[in-house]
Amino acid sequence: MDLGIHVVTFTDQETAEIGPTLARVGRAAEAAGASTLTVMDHYFQMEGVMPATDPMLEGYTTLGFLAGQTSSVRLSLLVTGVSYRLPGLLAKIVTTLDVLSGGRAELGIGAAWYEREHKGLGVPFLPVAERFERLEETLQICLQMWDPDDNGPFEGRHFSLAETMCSPPPLTQPHPPILVGGGGEKKTLRLVARYADACNLFATSPDDVAHKFDVLARHCEDAGRDPATIRRTLLYLMPMMAPADTEGLLSDAAAYAKLGVDEIMVMPPTGRADAWIEQVCAPVVPLLAEI
Repeated sequence: MDLGIHVVTFTDQETAEIGPTLARVGRAAEAAGASTLTVMDHYFQMEGVMPATDPMLEGYTTLGFLAGQTSSVRLSLLVTGVSYRLPGLLAKIVTTLDVLSGGRAELGIGAAWYEREHKGLGVPFLPVAERFERLEETLQICLQMWDPDDNGPFEGRHFSLAETMCSPPPLTQPHPPILVGGGGEKKTLRLVARYADACNLFATSPDDVAHKFDVLARHCEDAGRDPATIRRTLLYLMPMMAPADTEGLLSDAAAYAKLGVDEIMVMPPTGRADAWIEQVCAPVVPLLAEI
């Protein structure tokens, strides 16, 4: 099993220190052997979890910065909201990240949910049904943008593109991996089955996750797809771990591995995460690799 690191906070430091600290976080994640380094895609910090006024960086600018600080770890947002960027522009942004990072970009995407940040910055917050319709069209557009044999138009219910040209093409072929985040059984997992290379669920319990995978398998059957072709990742909702307190993570990881989980993602409890990654994550990576 692989270990991913998901950075969710930039607190515990002055603003001028965020850049240098994040550079150290990227290098520490890579040195620890993390498979993926992700950040959130939000305008405001998530209220209810942390104060909305806490520091939050724009996602793809942050990944571009991390690409310059690392050389092997894969880079993604977990996950970009479909309403934050027009789909053609989104495909172009992810392609640019892939080219400049040497083929390390992934597209993590979901239907978006955070109403306050939309209204705060003047971004339309649409009804949930329409957001899912737009999510499906966005997935279709990205795949067409990344198809070297199809630069033609796209006509959908919500989006219309006269050309789907993407030059240069991504280095990752046939395209950067697509991860659809969320466990919604009627819509989200159906989109995973039809369009995605990976899924991401919350690690609530092995029973809950097993149920979600059963639902995904049924959607794959409807789509004529082998569910084994979908990479399974989990966001581990753990308490703040000390260096000596990893037994629970390893025990849970073993249970999830039996369900076919490929990667478990952990969240540093502080914005100054480089030391935490070195002390907590680095020793865990080889142990997870044995599971």
